[in-house]
Amino acid sequence: MLPVTTILFYIFSAILLGSATLVVTARNPVYATLYLVLAFFNAAALFILLGAEFLGLILILVYVGAVMVLFLFVVMMLDINLARLKEGFLSYLPLGLAIAILGVLELAAVFWTSPLGHISAPAAIPANADNTRALGVLLYTQYLYPFEIAAVILLVAIVAAIALTLRRRTGTKTQNIGAQMAVRAKDRVHLVDLREPKS
Repeated sequence: MLPVTTILFYIFSAILLGSATLVVTARNPVYATLYLVLAFFNAAALFILLGAEFLGLILILVYVGAVMVLFLFVVMMLDINLARLKEGFLSYLPLGLAIAILGVLELAAVFWTSPLGHISAPAAIPANADNTRALGVLLYTQYLYPFEIAAVILLVAIVAAIALTLRRRTGTKTQNIGAQMAVRAKDRVHLVDLREPKS
């Protein structure tokens, strides 16, 4: 009989693979984003099962709680024309197949050359282990430059998302800060005396 953790691992892995496949094959970009949220949840569950609770919680809080909400709003605000995207699908098919075959060959080379079947089981995690501290020490010492580069890439992505959504549309109301600062009180405020006139 398999232990409960192994059964949960296979269940979460199957849901993760299914949701990742639906992210790629979904026709509606909003549905693809929601399937990606489901994939992140299951990946977080796998991290927690493997003893990396910090990574699992960060995956839920940061990616699901912030990044995916941002992606969803950006996808909904871009007003994507699905019919236009599907027009030239067949013209991209040869390039897509070539990239897919290349990826499969690379994965096969990795599995063929690495001793994946001879990896011993991981050692038991001690009770006083602090994976958050170990991750922080590695992240801010050995991997500091890749961490900073990832932060710059995320900043560029945020700027690009804002630039894509700030399109000029006809009929939109905008503020003219210069005109607002140049306003005088006597031009905008008209005092009316509501008291009864004296006889």
